[in-house]
Amino acid sequence: MSKQEWRQIGKGLLFVSPWLLGFLAWTVYPLLSSIYYSLTRYDLIRPPVFIGLKNYIDLFTRDPHFKVVIPNTLYYVGLGTPLAVITAFLLASLLNGRIVGRPVFRAIFYFPSIIPATVIAMVWSYLLNPQYGAINAVLKTVGMKTIPFLTSPTLAKPTLIVIGMWASGYSMVLFLAALQDVPRELYEAATVDGANAWHKFFYVTIPYCSPVILFTLVTGFIYGFQDFTLPWLLTGGGPAESTEFYALHLFRNAFRFLRMGKASAMAWILFLIIVIFTFILFKSSSRIVYYADSDR
Repeated sequence: MSKQEWRQIGKGLLFVSPWLLGFLAWTVYPLLSSIYYSLTRYDLIRPPVFIGLKNYIDLFTRDPHFKVVIPNTLYYVGLGTPLAVITAFLLASLLNGRIVGRPVFRAIFYFPSIIPATVIAMVWSYLLNPQYGAINAVLKTVGMKTIPFLTSPTLAKPTLIVIGMWASGYSMVLFLAALQDVPRELYEAATVDGANAWHKFFYVTIPYCSPVILFTLVTGFIYGFQDFTLPWLLTGGGPAESTEFYALHLFRNAFRFLRMGKASAMAWILFLIIVIFTFILFKSSSRIVYYADSDR
């Protein structure tokens, strides 16, 4: 390259240097450090002591809570994410039609996705409280028994899943954009061929929106495995560890017990789990996801 080209590159690097320094200091360095700390015994007070793979081995052989955390997380993510995607897609399909007050309903269903998680936790903890909650108060009024939504080991995880379905407005907006992009001529051709509304929905709408469905599933699984705020504020991992999810267990080890080495090992195991789930989703969906601009 000429001197002028090198000079232009130098100017460009100078302009982006604040971002590069921040990226190196707050992303690359912590990432590489966590790999090293996962191979050590470290409590933030004393210097780290290298112990090899002991943290990884202890998680799978000696940590009794880890055997509870994995099934809880798989249940929460494996059931909650698909249900949230289905809910968002059905809401988007309903709000894509010509109904009275459609903009108002769109705003109402999208609103929960922009509310801070702490506010959502406060509202739902009030609504679901077995003693003074609004929902149980209505049940008492009609002569029914109160339901321990968040205090029952059986109902706690399904309750959190329902709350996640309620706050699926972001995915609903994505599906609305995808639905409005479906060519009208496809529906007209299906009508000419004798297709009814269900046929159009299953054979035109869903295939054309399948890339967005795959995107929301992948991002939903990624965020679901890392979900922390709502479970922590609503249940704290209880009752009886029924909602002790992966992120909560990692947080306890890191900031309550100061086991930074073990927490770093858990973070890398979580990374591998997310990569495996993402790979499975992409491989299993390669034949059923329709890309309109491709030759497939």
